[in-house]
Amino acid sequence: MKYRPHMSQPARTQPSDGNDTTPGSRRAAAQRLKMRRELAAAAMELFATKGYEATTVDEIAAAAGVARRTFFRHFRSKEEAIFPDHDDTLVRAEAVLDAAPAHENPLDTVCRGIKEVMRMYAASPAVSVARYRLTREVPTLREAEIASVARYERLFTRYLLGHFDEGAHREGNDDPLLAEVAASAVVTAHNHVLRRWLRAGAQGDVEAQLDHAFAIVRETFGTGIGAGRTPASPPPAATAAREGEVLVTVARTDAPLSEVMRTIQKALREHNSN
Repeated sequence: MKYRPHMSQPARTQPSDGNDTTPGSRRAAAQRLKMRRELAAAAMELFATKGYEATTVDEIAAAAGVARRTFFRHFRSKEEAIFPDHDDTLVRAEAVLDAAPAHENPLDTVCRGIKEVMRMYAASPAVSVARYRLTREVPTLREAEIASVARYERLFTRYLLGHFDEGAHREGNDDPLLAEVAASAVVTAHNHVLRRWLRAGAQGDVEAQLDHAFAIVRETFGTGIGAGRTPASPPPAATAAREGEVLVTVARTDAPLSEVMRTIQKALREHNSN
């Protein structure tokens, strides 16, 4: 796969919370995240004691000490309440992509970007384990989790495709396919390591496990989809064929004249010997 070393990103119509660095905006973003986490903690506690289906939004808001309308300023539904950090983590992952050095392989950049997701889970191991167990029990929550994962995959696929050199593309070139498959592989490797870590009760060096998984992805996709294949023999520069008493020669436009002449001479010798 041929990548552009650097490609400017399209301007956003609105700056995201994670990219606005003014003191007021940073405070607002911190307060927003704090409120989301408090609501999520209240929801998790109620889900554990009452059950997911029996818990209402009003009960979650009351347990967090806020009004119902405050809940809906932060979450669209109660299932979203147990994923309070995904929006902010997506912003941080995108910031990693945007700030990538020009010399870095885009696949390495994507691997660094998704580490922001792992760090989100590792920051609160007990909560992450409880959330994992809950999503295994409640199909609605599992669907919400799958939707969140799909957002990361779309981000990374867009990034890899954005760094694919369209000018080098030829018919039959597999690079666009490779970009999508590679992005899926990074997300799959991350999710495999994350689930294994959560099933083990959040024990072990999860970042080291993730680095090992990414090494496998890089080995598989980092050198291009055709790596390891036996290259096809290039077509001859020139060919010659007899058509009755006429010798017809076909040559590539970039064929050296000497090669064309050798082909003609060889064909004439074969004709005369017959």
